[in-house]
Amino acid sequence: MLSFRTELENPVVEKEILELDRKIKAYRDGTMPEQYFKSLRLARGIYGQRQKGVQMIRIKLPHGRLKLSQWKRIADIADEYATGKLHLTTRQDIQLHFVSLDKTPELWARLAEDKITIREACGNTVRNITGAAFAGIDPDEPFDVTPYAQAAFEYFVRNPICQDMGRKFKIAFSSSEKDNAWSFIHDVGLIPKIKEQDGKTIRGFKVLIGGGLGAQPYLAHEVFDFLEEDVVFPYIEAVIRVFDRYGERTNRMKARMKYLIAKLGLEEFTRLVKEEWKALKNKHFQIPLIEEEIKLPSVHIQLPEIKINSQEQYERWRKTNVFLQKQSGYFAVGIRIPLGDISTNTSRQLIEKLKPFIADDVRVTPNQGFLLRFIKEEHLPHVFSILEEEHVDKAGFDSTADITACPGTDTCNLGISSSTGIAEALEEVIEYEFEDLIYNNDIHIKISGCMNSCGQHGIAEIGFHGSSMRSGKLTLPALQVLLGGGIIGEGKGRVADKVIKIPSKRGPDALRLLMHDYETNKQDRERFNDYYDRQGNKYFYALLKPLTDLENIQESDFIDWGREEQFVPAIGTGECASVVIDLIGALLTDAGEKLDFAGEAMEEFRMADAIYHAYSSFINTAKALLLDKEIVCNTQIGILKDFDQYFSEEKTFSFPRGFREYVLRINQHEPEFDFATAYISSAKEFLENAKIYREEGALVI
Repeated sequence: MLSFRTELENPVVEKEILELDRKIKAYRDGTMPEQYFKSLRLARGIYGQRQKGVQMIRIKLPHGRLKLSQWKRIADIADEYATGKLHLTTRQDIQLHFVSLDKTPELWARLAEDKITIREACGNTVRNITGAAFAGIDPDEPFDVTPYAQAAFEYFVRNPICQDMGRKFKIAFSSSEKDNAWSFIHDVGLIPKIKEQDGKTIRGFKVLIGGGLGAQPYLAHEVFDFLEEDVVFPYIEAVIRVFDRYGERTNRMKARMKYLIAKLGLEEFTRLVKEEWKALKNKHFQIPLIEEEIKLPSVHIQLPEIKINSQEQYERWRKTNVFLQKQSGYFAVGIRIPLGDISTNTSRQLIEKLKPFIADDVRVTPNQGFLLRFIKEEHLPHVFSILEEEHVDKAGFDSTADITACPGTDTCNLGISSSTGIAEALEEVIEYEFEDLIYNNDIHIKISGCMNSCGQHGIAEIGFHGSSMRSGKLTLPALQVLLGGGIIGEGKGRVADKVIKIPSKRGPDALRLLMHDYETNKQDRERFNDYYDRQGNKYFYALLKPLTDLENIQESDFIDWGREEQFVPAIGTGECASVVIDLIGALLTDAGEKLDFAGEAMEEFRMADAIYHAYSSFINTAKALLLDKEIVCNTQIGILKDFDQYFSEEKTFSFPRGFREYVLRINQHEPEFDFATAYISSAKEFLENAKIYREEGALVI
């Protein structure tokens, strides 16, 4: 028994943690292949860093929601296992860096004591369910999407349909038609709507699918203007099943769902979704809308003496960081956290000092900050004084001055040039030269360390991503400048246009040129994107072109932001998309494990889950056999077809009407006991026959 084991409330979580510990030991002693282990750890939120021998741990926080006790728990764990720093992400997770792999089960167990998980925070899974930080308090919302986002997390975590897909899958809930969760860049984006029918108010969602950023951004397709709430989760489940079966698995650069829809066409994709309906575990799924009791601050508080050092700063903060809630008499407060990095000491001080004045419901925001909720107006000066004491009182929450940036080359394998260093330099330009931009919510600046858009540069009015340039025989860090992205509303958005690439050290000059030009030449009340459209891409290319001149290059231009050594681009292998497991022995082992999971699901009367585990066993077994013939297996549907082609004459494997039809019986039956029993039995027989085939020497491992 593990020495760190505690009596957790959830035996499933305890079992998962013990399993992770066993797998780490198997990997360490060489009995588990590295690629197979990598896939497993990623699905447990354990991500390899740029630095060898340490891990980034991604903590999965559905819609960024934190109780104060959970925030404190994470801070305490960061001190013990990481670096004493929390990193808030654009997907409302919290990341810890420089963690020992061997300590991860213990870390997870400690988190689980406060009902926090790292399960499926990375890897080819349904990632963190994001949601509007203002959900529940947004004056414009038709209803609160918070319980829907939470229910979506619970519905898909550990769900067998999405444990090992071709790529990651992202879902977001906006709170209103303002689309403040960017539905248009997600695999599934949802915007709440209501309609009147037969004298009743019916809840539903506008549904979009197939969006994504990365090197090739795609805007999502609207598939329903209004889908009733009880059909939303079954529909998403059917979409995931199609993505799992037909999605690319070899070329990970083409494996997101956006590429599958582009390949098949939206009409054919929709037809395949309908084909899955019969096999779904739920044809309707009603979200239990139990009114959750949120611990609100006491109405009667003995207010302590306070001292505000700068009344001017308080007024700026009050104007830019304080928001009226839909609940009468209450306000929300946004905290700017530069680069999304906050120390554990600051976290603990904030938790303790703010507790009397805020609800026990803090949200990590997509702009890498915090949103405090349910604050009485008379308590706002006290909240500000606390933030001022802890040096997190910057005005301009979610403004131009509030720059978003991924960690980039600080820790990420894919980073090309620094994103955090240039973000700090640009914030300094704004603070000292364009201080009024703290009042501007029209222009957002977002930065990524590479083209993959973890910093969401692809939907920014002003975006930058890390790159490199050549000057003679040397390479210097560079920035690709993008302009014109953003939210339109009602599920529509804009992807930013690439304009020009400049040396990274000239990023501040680029911002100065853009801001001075906009302030000088814009028309009355003309928004930045309207100005960009009026002037055109070529205008801005010409405006920034002088910054590309390398005739007067300085020695400092060859040193990236925050570094002392000469720049050398060193891009590792990214892990965000997990890996493709082509190891025959590992596949057969995994097929057996899937059948064990199927048996457990049967015992718990989870018929649909049991059937899907058996389906996965069929796929992995067939893939192992095909790989021995050096046949590329890039989709599950391709595996089924190829098995029929290459094993049709093998007497060991004989199926009426072929293997493909035999396995796809999964879609022809309701998920009931008799079919589940027969289907699992046939998957077991197939695996046993594959093992016999291997023992006879047909397989060489």
